[in-house]
Amino acid sequence: MSHASQAEAAARDYAAWQQAVAAVLAKARRVDVSELPAEPERLLDTPTYDGVTIAPLYTRRDETAETALPGEFPFVRGRDAHRDVNRGWLVSAAFGAGESDPAATNQTILDGLENGISAVWLSVGADALPATGVAKALEGVLLDLAPLTLDAGADTAAAAEQVLALLDARAAAGDGVTDRAAVTVSLGAAPLTSRFADRADVDLAAAVALAQTAAGRDETVRALTVDGTVFHNAGASDAEELGAAIATGLEYLRALTSAGLTISQALGQVEFRFSASDDQFQTIAKLRAGRQLWARIAQVCGASEFGGAPQHAVTSAAMMTQRDPWVNMLRTTLAAFGAGVGGADSVTVLPFDAAVPAGTLETSKSFAARIARNTQLLLLEESHLGRVLDPAAGSWFVEDLTASIAAKAWEFFQQIEADGGFAAALESGLVADRIAVTRAARESDIAHRKTAVTGVNEFPNLDEKPLPVGASAPLDDVARYGAAFEALRTRSDSYLAENGSRPKVLLAALGSVAEHNGRTTFASNLLASGGIEAVNPGTLDLGTLPGVVRDAGTTVAVLCGTDKRYGTDGVPAVDALRAAGIETVLLAGPEKTFADAEGSDRPDGFLTARIDAVSALSGLLDTLGVK
Repeated sequence: MSHASQAEAAARDYAAWQQAVAAVLAKARRVDVSELPAEPERLLDTPTYDGVTIAPLYTRRDETAETALPGEFPFVRGRDAHRDVNRGWLVSAAFGAGESDPAATNQTILDGLENGISAVWLSVGADALPATGVAKALEGVLLDLAPLTLDAGADTAAAAEQVLALLDARAAAGDGVTDRAAVTVSLGAAPLTSRFADRADVDLAAAVALAQTAAGRDETVRALTVDGTVFHNAGASDAEELGAAIATGLEYLRALTSAGLTISQALGQVEFRFSASDDQFQTIAKLRAGRQLWARIAQVCGASEFGGAPQHAVTSAAMMTQRDPWVNMLRTTLAAFGAGVGGADSVTVLPFDAAVPAGTLETSKSFAARIARNTQLLLLEESHLGRVLDPAAGSWFVEDLTASIAAKAWEFFQQIEADGGFAAALESGLVADRIAVTRAARESDIAHRKTAVTGVNEFPNLDEKPLPVGASAPLDDVARYGAAFEALRTRSDSYLAENGSRPKVLLAALGSVAEHNGRTTFASNLLASGGIEAVNPGTLDLGTLPGVVRDAGTTVAVLCGTDKRYGTDGVPAVDALRAAGIETVLLAGPEKTFADAEGSDRPDGFLTARIDAVSALSGLLDTLGVK
């Protein structure tokens, strides 16, 4: 079939699909097909926080130009054409945090390496391994097989000194590594992104000095890490994370070349760290777009062939929940899948209990670490995801999404550059202000339950073990998606600790189970997301109502039934509840169902699917006397 014939066939198929979509939408909206837009499928579009439109269907009409092969500029399909397909990406794990004993850290690292870890991310400094213990912690670790990344903050220079001395000692002793470039170390200096996150780190001058030293090494040593996760953790969208990260990387290049490094040497000193979320396609496209953007920077600098910087993907801290943390295993699996398919060179999966105060769950630290490690190993060794470089290539959806995210990220990067570069944009507040807008939009969507966070604002489990009252929580510097609802649950936990029971609300069901079940289920789920127990005695019986209210031990009730039932029995039910001692009557349903009711006959509030649930539940906790 000729290209023209293929195009005609594709157009006919798309037109037939449009007609089918129009018929379904017209039926659902109870309108005539003629009342729908000319392109009815646009009603099914989904916008992202970057302003990118996700279409319901992608066809040959959305085809983009074929990208270069892996290992070739612009590195969209991966920076390494010769990656070992039997190994896949590097399985990274974090070590050293909260540790002070180098020998114990060393044993943990070796155990991890024996059980599938292939890259070491070592925390050094405050509340972590002391810099003087780095050599001991790395005893027996073959850095030509398991690359090392430091996370040392203000102690980066001291930790780097220890690592470089260790490399010199091993080379002098003849450690068997003939190709010294096979030894890969990232010193992890991140002064600019740490400044954004208000974290302690070495200053830019010290980082540049480290890069000058690293550039002269026989081993592959990179001094600077552009940590894009700090933008993500502050609430940034994917394009905002990329745009800010690329601007940071360019700022480093300027500092490095000003200090005398060639552009190729400077590019060789920079690597990137990005967040991988449970939106697998966004993650795949983001990583691919990130490589394309940095390759463009290298091209403009006249060194296209050096534009393939390493990418370290870390599963999103922002998506991690304290409540029902077992769901985090599913979230991190999706994130690791997206990171691996998206071409990350190394991937770190956060433990499923990363956001939970220590001692809350009856599991060990080693169990959480093992689950995090095995999440990747299953993807690699049983699903064989590493066997193909860029398996998403050619997907009309992924290619279009990659290009769209890259374009939006480049726009943000240009705004930062117009403001004088990343450092200037930090001072002016441009970066923080832009991210704050996205964060507020996301928080609003979660509060209104347009965006579901399983176990938090949807399907919460009030029977799970409460968090320790007053316990300090990890990730408290991260804009976690579930934080607002979890704060309500914390209030409920405190009430439970003081009173022996949770705050309660009575469900006053009207009509048969078939009539009220939908709204009693909705109300129970909504109330539980705020830590409020729903007491459901069944269909409302006005004769026994006083006793039911007394037994429920609450002065708040939610009336549940159909709109039709509200029209006939709603006002009498409200009056009966008030007479029985209920002070606040809420209705599960829209206000229009009580349009004709006035005064005390009207419910005091209306609970619908798209209310600001955080605000409503917070007010309800106030009403129930929960501090």
